[in-house]
Amino acid sequence: MNAEHNGIIPTSYWIKDTHLPDFPSLSKDITVDVGVVGGGITGITTAYLLAKEGYKVAILEADELVKGTTGHTTAKITAQHDIIYHELLQHLGKEKARQYYKSNSEALTFIKQLVEENQIDCDFADEDAFIYANTDKGVKDIEKEAEAYKELGIAGGNVDKLPIDIYIKAGIVMEKQAQFHPLRYLSFLIDQLKKMDVQIYEHTVANDVEEGEHPTIVTKAGSRITCSSIVSCSHFPFYDGKALYFSRMYAERSYIIGVKTKTPVTEGMYLSADEPKRSIRTATADGDSILLIGGESHKTGQGGHTSNHFDALQQFADEHFTVDQTLYQWGAQDLITLDKVPYIGRLTSSHDNIYVATGYRKWGMTNGTAAAILISNLIKGKKSLYEDLYTPSRFLADPSIKHFLKENLNVAKEFVKGKVQAPQKKVEDLQNNEGDIVFYDNQRAGAYKNDEGSVHVVDTTCTHLGCEVEWNNGEKTWDCPCHGSRFSVTGEVLEGPADQPLKKLL
Repeated sequence: MNAEHNGIIPTSYWIKDTHLPDFPSLSKDITVDVGVVGGGITGITTAYLLAKEGYKVAILEADELVKGTTGHTTAKITAQHDIIYHELLQHLGKEKARQYYKSNSEALTFIKQLVEENQIDCDFADEDAFIYANTDKGVKDIEKEAEAYKELGIAGGNVDKLPIDIYIKAGIVMEKQAQFHPLRYLSFLIDQLKKMDVQIYEHTVANDVEEGEHPTIVTKAGSRITCSSIVSCSHFPFYDGKALYFSRMYAERSYIIGVKTKTPVTEGMYLSADEPKRSIRTATADGDSILLIGGESHKTGQGGHTSNHFDALQQFADEHFTVDQTLYQWGAQDLITLDKVPYIGRLTSSHDNIYVATGYRKWGMTNGTAAAILISNLIKGKKSLYEDLYTPSRFLADPSIKHFLKENLNVAKEFVKGKVQAPQKKVEDLQNNEGDIVFYDNQRAGAYKNDEGSVHVVDTTCTHLGCEVEWNNGEKTWDCPCHGSRFSVTGEVLEGPADQPLKKLL
């Protein structure tokens, strides 16, 4: 189901359905108490919490507010983050596994209370969250997870069937979770930020930090923001502080389609324990109930033809539901840490006034809110029960070493693969609206020919650490298979860790 051939715009349903105000770019030097880099749920919520306490706050967003990862979420608000609690018990112990559940449950409660107190029109709905399996491995995983729920006191447990008509061999439910329209919720917070005189700047790229008692954010355009504290929540940290985050996380792409069914599905949120993953939940579009179906995860730059992943989701929808029309499709990118727990807190153990929030896996609504609560408390000098759990300075021998070696061996393999790959095409072989690796001017290059026949050619060497990018045909981007950087057809940076564009050759 390639969007180019079906008239479906490959963009997030949330973004299409919401209008947010425009903000200027920063063109001068400013001084604030807290400089927040990143205009997603973490940055906006952090700014809101601090501004309420009287802090002078500025938000810098490289593109437009909530147009990045936040705008491409499936918008579940839940502490059920796949099969995770048995694993957390094994690697972190009972206390920290319970803390993970509590911190995300508190984030859900924070969102719910804010919605109810302010009557925010964001389609907030209480829903139970289910994980189901039909393979022997999946059944065993669910049995272990059910035991973990029992040990940690999580409301829920085993189920033998789902509220929807999908056959299962085993299932587990986490009760009283939720879902919402994230951009309508954040639109309310943005209005509150404006009322509290929070300075918001879009199309303002934070490029570097000058450390010190009053650290300074330096933008790509040369503006300077002097702060008492800096918060980096720009998906991939815009400033590394020699913490080597690129070697301690990896990037995954996943895909979502929105379908209208002849028989509406009205309740529950569902996730398969088996591979390939399938996520199912309801949403509302133009007053009608639709289904959002997600899955097909793969490491960025290593997924082959992206359109095949949308086709697989469409096939799943057609098999299990009476699909009337497919309305939306889009992709999302998530960062995953070595132990699957986000990095939230001080950038490194030696940084007292620079904070980071990243690595939410696929659970940014709760993790992002929990991050905002934690970081705002740290800036205010308050202790948090969850500081040690999420500290970016942690390194657990098991499983961190195993995953560190595995992921960096994969990086080495992809680096070599890109260097020895021989292009099979030339620019003149491309059809309109087609991109590919080509042989151009005696070198490996990336070329894209648009609908009008105009050609853009870029050097395929990623500007981060020199891996060779691959063509993403479903989303029309150049994706790095090593560390997840993504670039537009003309080479502009769409996702870090790269901060420089690809070299243009034509």
